[in-house]
Amino acid sequence: MNDCKLSQTLIRIRTAQILANAEKDLSPLTEAMPEDADLQRATQHTMPSRKTRSAKHAFENILASLPKPGGGEYGKFYTLPALNDPRIDRLPFCIRILLESAIRNCDNLQVTMNDVEKIINWEKTSPTQTEIPFKPARCLLMDNTGIPAIVDLAAMRDMMAKLGTDPYKINPLIPVATVIDHSVRVDVAGSHDALDKNMELEFDRNKERFSFLKWASSAFQNMQVFPPGSGTAHQVNLEHLARVVFKKDDIIYPDSVVGADSHTTMINGLGIAGWGVGGIEAVVAMLGQPMGMVLPGVIGFKLTGKLQDGVTATDLVLTITQMIRKHGAVGKFVEFYGVGVRELSLPARATIANMAPEYGATMGFFPVDHVTLEYLRLTGRSNETVSMIEAYMRANKMFVECHETHTERVFSSYLELDLTKVEPCVSGPKRPYDCVPLKEMKSDWRACLDNEVGFKGFAVPKKHQDKAVKIDFHGQPVEIKHGTVVLAAVASSTNTSNHDVMIGAGLVAKKAWELGLETVLWSELPSTPTPLPCSLLDRMLTFFRAESDEEVKPWVKTSLTPGSVVAGEYLKHSGLQDYLNLQGFHIAAYGCATCVGNSGDLDKSISAAILENDVVAVAVLSANRNFEGRVHPLTRANYLASPPLVVAYALAGTVDIDFQKEPIGIGKGGQEVYLSDIWPTNEDIEQLVKSSVQPHMFKKTYESIMQCNKRWNALTVPEEALYPWDPSSTYIRSPPYFEGMSMSPPGPPKVKDAYCLLKFGDLITTDHISYSGSIPEDSPAAKYLRSCGVDQKKFSSYGGRRGNNEVVVRGAFANLRIVNKLMDGKVGPKTVHFPSGETLDIFDAAMRYKSEGHDTIIIAGAEYGSGSSRDSAAKGPMLLGVKAVIAVSFERIHRSNLVGMGIIPLCFKPGEDAESLGLTGHERYTIHLPTSIDDIQPGQDVTLELAYFNHGGILPYIIRNQLAGPPR
Repeated sequence: MNDCKLSQTLIRIRTAQILANAEKDLSPLTEAMPEDADLQRATQHTMPSRKTRSAKHAFENILASLPKPGGGEYGKFYTLPALNDPRIDRLPFCIRILLESAIRNCDNLQVTMNDVEKIINWEKTSPTQTEIPFKPARCLLMDNTGIPAIVDLAAMRDMMAKLGTDPYKINPLIPVATVIDHSVRVDVAGSHDALDKNMELEFDRNKERFSFLKWASSAFQNMQVFPPGSGTAHQVNLEHLARVVFKKDDIIYPDSVVGADSHTTMINGLGIAGWGVGGIEAVVAMLGQPMGMVLPGVIGFKLTGKLQDGVTATDLVLTITQMIRKHGAVGKFVEFYGVGVRELSLPARATIANMAPEYGATMGFFPVDHVTLEYLRLTGRSNETVSMIEAYMRANKMFVECHETHTERVFSSYLELDLTKVEPCVSGPKRPYDCVPLKEMKSDWRACLDNEVGFKGFAVPKKHQDKAVKIDFHGQPVEIKHGTVVLAAVASSTNTSNHDVMIGAGLVAKKAWELGLETVLWSELPSTPTPLPCSLLDRMLTFFRAESDEEVKPWVKTSLTPGSVVAGEYLKHSGLQDYLNLQGFHIAAYGCATCVGNSGDLDKSISAAILENDVVAVAVLSANRNFEGRVHPLTRANYLASPPLVVAYALAGTVDIDFQKEPIGIGKGGQEVYLSDIWPTNEDIEQLVKSSVQPHMFKKTYESIMQCNKRWNALTVPEEALYPWDPSSTYIRSPPYFEGMSMSPPGPPKVKDAYCLLKFGDLITTDHISYSGSIPEDSPAAKYLRSCGVDQKKFSSYGGRRGNNEVVVRGAFANLRIVNKLMDGKVGPKTVHFPSGETLDIFDAAMRYKSEGHDTIIIAGAEYGSGSSRDSAAKGPMLLGVKAVIAVSFERIHRSNLVGMGIIPLCFKPGEDAESLGLTGHERYTIHLPTSIDDIQPGQDVTLELAYFNHGGILPYIIRNQLAGPPR
């Protein structure tokens, strides 16, 4: 085999300046002043004179009082207008938040005056890949990514104790909220007791995980844990945690947040700067370290007009996602502006902001305006708080007033959309940005059956496309075919923040019921029903299901999993939950279930029919991601749709339908019922929202949310600073990342004669790399659990066991739909062990390479690591022994996670990839990095956080930094 010296002949290396210098934070920094003459002049007139390092703040002279309208003051704040710099007026609002943070945190150590000047001069510096430090105000976690992060904190405390120093030095320095929202599965659906049964099963599987989190809530300062059943992290963040403006030690400043989930961006809809990071970066932020980031370009997205009647916020966000994805937004912020913005409700803005990762942006930002303030009042924030927010935002030029004249903001590039042009649509079948107009859905589906296997193709031969598989479904004859909908989920991840579409879904269920598309015999019920007890509805549902042909098709697994407990309150108050129950959409959980792959099992007869006949079955869900293999292993096609459309497709039972020309079903009196007959008007929705969504619902919910879960309250946990690890645990294990650690950094990793463990094409997502769903019975993870005495019924999921590195490593690349090019087209988690020529499970092959003393690398195409910001997608490969990933391009968060675990991310030269260079994966690979960190120059082609490499990863780096002195 020939060596390929990739760093010299195939790969260009870009290094990141701010993090390449991170090691030097251990000694005094010297300040590099700008060389450009204009920058020097700008610095002279915007910057206070620099003093020697002392207690005096560098920007003390712009610290001003924020007065109350009736006298007195709210507090002090760093006022941007006092800098008297015209460039600030031209900055996008999202960049002004970065600027304020840099000014407030300027200590000329971690944040320098030069960093402040870089942000002020954003128009010139952002195109140059300029690095800046950023310190968020707070951190948000959910359990799947939060538990590994907190396990890391606990292990770091252990290491501090072993090294003879105070373990309490490892403690969050900013507020951290952890919301347990990813543990629940839809095991029970379509019944009145689904919510309670699923929570019972959730606690049965996860008691140990939950006990660990409850321990953490008392063992660590600044850490709050929300019990299971509280809703999703993003919804709790939007409705309760978000402050918009912070006040600490009498200093007022903008709220900002990083979250260990990529959809943290939902908070951008509230005018808060926030984005997803990996769990490893979240630990960095928690411990007070500045986060290095490239000063982003900002796409200005102008909205005009108003959505037409019948068009939802989901239709809008899917349209926007496709537009921005086509434009290109990786590493950029998007800021929305224009008269169309004021026509969007706050929940609609949050829906758009939520999908920023899907359109490739770091943020999708809506500046604060009157709509923001109205939402804050609706969700129970006090008048005093809202008044302070408005006063601060106006005083610091961060408030948008539609009728006022503003200096025109400058953006890096521009997009524009007339809202009147948006039409109903869905996205799929395999990517969230493949938007399909609803009127073209049937033809697009047929084309997907014809097309070659790919993102828009299944390669089903013509003669088999209409083949129907007849099965016995609990005594009923049922036909399953390509396009049959087997899962329909009104899921929590994107749309349940939006009461308009939730009310809309309820109205679709109600209108369908009234027209005869029902699950009960209409002659037995009053024509104008009143809300009925769930138990009565379920008895009627069970009895009459066999009597009616027109209903939510019995083979469709239906579920409703709101992201907020408040959603359940207003659906109940409006009477719409009764109609959703009649159509099978009982509340199954308050959390993230189907959207993250916790969709539960399909009926055995349906599963068998799909597997035995290779049926392209479909899931339709109101979520934000539909990558193949994510939602359910048996749904090869997955479509994102608004909640009302999810209900409609459940009624139709297939995506092979033209809703404009074909009826959903036959209603009363044999009348054909079309989608237009059951679709609510905007006025219908607005009236019910106004009467049903009330401030007292939010206040009541969040006043009691920490005490209302009896199962959580019953958990008893140790009161110790150091976690008492249980060596027999299969959920929570002390990680191996600090084993053999000394105070001397090991230096950059060496990669010599490495084998290619895996070779991939484009868009390998974190769902492929670190699958969250159920653990298959024949997988390496299952074998491990059985060896530990765990019954198969209690395997839970890969996501649920990420606090155990033994499951993390066995779950790496365990997605059943993964395609490894070394396997010549075969699908599944297998690879070739080249020395022996054997085909093995990926885990087994990697362990054999490690036992033989061989390094391994991975080769991939574009957008490697797209998807959820789970650090297990870096920890798993590291534990497998992977030393480097060579790809065409990386998703931002995943690239940083790889670096944080000491894996080298390298990019092919522009225009090149493995195929163009003739790399088959059968070669041996040697990567030449300089032996000294100082010999690798920043500003080259691929961003590598080299100080972290030098230390063997970010976690050992923090330990050494803590021992070197107090946090700075």
